[in-house]
Amino acid sequence: MLKPQMSPTRELISLDGLWAFDIERDSRPQAWTGTLDSGLEAAVPASYNDLFVDSAIRDHVGWAWYQRKVCVPRRWTSDRIFLRVDAATHEGRVYVNDSFVGQHIGGYTPFEMDITDLVAPGEEFRLTIGVNNELTNITIPPGSITVAQDGRRQQKYLHDFYNYAGLSRSVWLYSAPQQRVEDITVVTDIEGTTGVVTYDVQASAPSTVRVRALDASGTQVAEAEGAAGTLRIEAANLWKPGAAYLYNLVAEIVDNGEVIDSYTQTFGVRTVEVRGAEFLINGEPFYFTGFGKHEDSPVRGKGHDDAYLVHDFQLLEWVGANSFRTSHYPYAEEVMDFADRHGIVVIDETAAVGLNLAVQGGLAGGATTPTFSPETFNDDTQAAHAQAIRELIARDKNHPSVVMWCIANEPSSNEEGAREYFAPLVELTRTLDPTRPVTYAVVMFATFKNDRIADLFDVMCLNRYYGWYVATGDLATAETYLKGELQGWVDKFGKPIMMAEYGADTLPGLHSVWDMPWTEEYQADYLDMNHRVFDSIPSFVGEQVWNFADFQTSNGIHRVDGNRKGVFTRDRKPKSAAHALRTRWRGLENQKPGTSN
Repeated sequence: MLKPQMSPTRELISLDGLWAFDIERDSRPQAWTGTLDSGLEAAVPASYNDLFVDSAIRDHVGWAWYQRKVCVPRRWTSDRIFLRVDAATHEGRVYVNDSFVGQHIGGYTPFEMDITDLVAPGEEFRLTIGVNNELTNITIPPGSITVAQDGRRQQKYLHDFYNYAGLSRSVWLYSAPQQRVEDITVVTDIEGTTGVVTYDVQASAPSTVRVRALDASGTQVAEAEGAAGTLRIEAANLWKPGAAYLYNLVAEIVDNGEVIDSYTQTFGVRTVEVRGAEFLINGEPFYFTGFGKHEDSPVRGKGHDDAYLVHDFQLLEWVGANSFRTSHYPYAEEVMDFADRHGIVVIDETAAVGLNLAVQGGLAGGATTPTFSPETFNDDTQAAHAQAIRELIARDKNHPSVVMWCIANEPSSNEEGAREYFAPLVELTRTLDPTRPVTYAVVMFATFKNDRIADLFDVMCLNRYYGWYVATGDLATAETYLKGELQGWVDKFGKPIMMAEYGADTLPGLHSVWDMPWTEEYQADYLDMNHRVFDSIPSFVGEQVWNFADFQTSNGIHRVDGNRKGVFTRDRKPKSAAHALRTRWRGLENQKPGTSN
């Protein structure tokens, strides 16, 4: 799905701002008619949970409603008119006046609807969007709903971050010609100094298509005719980690020499490859340094904020990070675009977090209920998961910053049924995009001895917490455990291996001269222990600390106002570990290939 843009043939209007808002309070059917008159207003984009002081809104399970008036420009008389919602967590329903337009399931990927026949240029219409935050055993991510003794519906879920809901990303109204570009796929290769660009333009109807490649200065460097083909860019500037260079592919539909539609797709010339135990970008070994992150900030929840976007990337540069994983869902497209422009490498992850009932048995993994079964995570769950993969790749396939697809976080990959569940999904991912490696983040109790799916993937991304959840406060024992397990993965699979999560909860300002968990010193020492082990393994290709910043979670006695494993606080103040990481990662630039940023 193409991101809406202004072009010589298209117009784009932001519908962000304050909308009338209310939660569903009277068991109304999942439909809407009439004017919303609650007196409440909610910001878009933002999660609604923390905007209000009413706990009934924060803890609401079910539908919430957003509404505003929209005026269609008078000049949009001959174009198609579309409504685009960048994200509705976890299900969205759209109404124009009192007419139901359509719905979308999946909280972190965009959807759009053609509303041309329901609106009129120069006239106003009432737009209502319903958002449902319910999670079940057949949603991605999964969850379950219980009813308390007092009748309150309560959402249970298996992921360790708050289930923020609402319109957390932008909403748009845009126009496009009747005959238009509907999709573009760009794949690049390198032959010597020449960039080889394979393109495929999908149009709304059979059309005459021409494409032009422009360099960063706007100079045309290649052109071709036809909906699919290959461009060759001589002496191409490569997109590199820490040194991004972007080209523009201008796709035009023409009729008798007249441009009917024009869409510009940015791209970078670069290659990604796993060769033996190495991860290669442009044929050169790359070592990941960075974080698992979250879209999370005070008041906004998961609401996208450009100010936080800029500041977070500034902190990534300051600390010496060259990458991050979109844990545990696709991030806003603005984040991906920013990574493209600034040379930050991204592991792009679906929202498949929590496919693991063994966590109910603690770190021992003693599940009393099988994770994969007709009654738990089943064929319908797998179908929803497959759709999440399709939508992720359709949205992010052209981003040069995206170097690997992560199709799940911490699934119960050691359980019976895991292979039958995941093998078709891995095959689907490779079919949709054969150019990028595929991975998953391995939960702690799935080891090299019992994991059932590791051989299906290209890179071993491990989540390990020796010294925190295991051997807590005993870093000497933790180091022995960690080194033994990592070496086991290396010996058995011979694939690139990296740490996708490792970290320790830390309260800023808490100090001790001993190895005391929760102190700033312990967090720094914990990371240092892990790094000694990483540096002893030649096939180790990266380290991404959990987490970039503290983030909100559900209630729990093991959480103190959320997860505190961030090396920055939730409002982005550095803990001692941030300075220690800065020293390490900037030092690695002269020691490990592919670490410069």
